[in-house]
Amino acid sequence: MTNDKKQTYTLRISSANRTELVEILYEMLLDYVEDATKAISEDNRNDIREAIRKCRGCLRELTDSVNEQNELCGNFLSLYAYVNKELTFAEIKKDNTRLENVRTVILPLKTTYEELSKQDESESIMSNTQKVVAGYTYSKNNINETLADQNNRGFYV
Repeated sequence: MTNDKKQTYTLRISSANRTELVEILYEMLLDYVEDATKAISEDNRNDIREAIRKCRGCLRELTDSVNEQNELCGNFLSLYAYVNKELTFAEIKKDNTRLENVRTVILPLKTTYEELSKQDESESIMSNTQKVVAGYTYSKNNINETLADQNNRGFYV
């Protein structure tokens, strides 16, 4: 994943509500699957291991976010267990078809959460963060970012 994408995710996470956080995790997981696919194609063992490790990190967060009170929780946990198994086989066998299986499972879930996040009007989880305003100012071809509320940074405990 590029540094620009990481910065974009950081900004999105800082203003996301619970549903948007799950959507972002799915997106990040798919990005890391893409990194693993590229690493397998290049036969780079270290990059494969690192990309799969990051995929598992996203998957762990998704697993931890499952609401066990919900009747669908078993379905999600089964899907996540399957994805973890496919990631393991992809790493061991250097098999991109296993990563394609991961995409096949995760992509519809991501799409569903994109729709859910449009309907979720709850507040963001991180309520005491800096607001970033980006737009065209004073320059035709450059985007200038401005931080608002610079004295109000961090979390309230």
